[in-house]
Amino acid sequence: MLLQASDPSAIDAAARRLAAGSLVGMPTETVYGLAADADNASAVHRIFDAKGRPADHPLIVHLAHGDGARGWRAGVDHYARTVPAFAAALMEHFWPGPLTLILPRREGVAAVAAGGQDSVGLRCPVHPVAQALLQAAAARGVHGVAAPSANRFGRVSPTTAAHVAEEFAALPDDALLILDGGASRVGIESTIVDATRDHPVLLRPGMITPAQLEAACGQPLRARDEAAPRASGTLASHYAPRATVRLMDGQALQAALDVLGRDAKHIGVYAHSPVKVARGVPLRRMPADAALCAQELFAVLRELDATGVRLIWVETPPAGAAWDGVRDRLQRAAA
Repeated sequence: MLLQASDPSAIDAAARRLAAGSLVGMPTETVYGLAADADNASAVHRIFDAKGRPADHPLIVHLAHGDGARGWRAGVDHYARTVPAFAAALMEHFWPGPLTLILPRREGVAAVAAGGQDSVGLRCPVHPVAQALLQAAAARGVHGVAAPSANRFGRVSPTTAAHVAEEFAALPDDALLILDGGASRVGIESTIVDATRDHPVLLRPGMITPAQLEAACGQPLRARDEAAPRASGTLASHYAPRATVRLMDGQALQAALDVLGRDAKHIGVYAHSPVKVARGVPLRRMPADAALCAQELFAVLRELDATGVRLIWVETPPAGAAWDGVRDRLQRAAA
């Protein structure tokens, strides 16, 4: 069932479903999420089942940004056992927004959503529809909403309500309510920082750069290590279309296209260099701006996949921290 978020009754209908333990397709500024009450074990199991996601692969819990001075703090207090000072600084600077923090989890809450770990990922999204839904659900006793990307596990994340409907077309019509809040503005998943220790560790890049994180929290950002908790979207192979994705530099891409000529019709191309392709070869131009590329990335992969090509050749994104999130998603798609 797909409802326009602009419908005055849609938010209430979706909040009632969350409180009852049902699933909701929820727009956020990053990607669309498959949402359920994070404290309802049966509801969270429905997320894992619908996605085909391993139960030990943790989900991110989304929090309402309430009225008054406490804002999202009530949700943090409910789920987190402790909050390091640097994590509190990151919350103050980037929430609501596309940042997830992994924090020590309070015993007895969101155990299934956490994949059995003693930590939990928390995020406060900025999307107005997501916030309206989270606040309406909170009024019905839902402290937080577990919401991984609303796609089958390992596949391309959805950035429109139509993508969500396509992913879960096999579900009965009454099994999933999808709120259509328009296309996602950021387009790739949130930056994830491990805050379970006394220093920040970057687990997944997004559109917030390491320099921005370090400036906000006053500490150097460390690289992922063996002590890091499991986190959403950090498997080597992820975000993959049906077609095989291959990354290469612009010169190698053009040379390969020249060799194949008209025989390249089974290949889709996504490139920022002015490459030339034979007639009939699907070509999409990668924006020169990292934020614009992130915004359209998953939609372009889906669009090229829908043409029926067997291969998608992508030019390696430019160097620089601004492109780290895009580069990460493409490397995992090609793994």
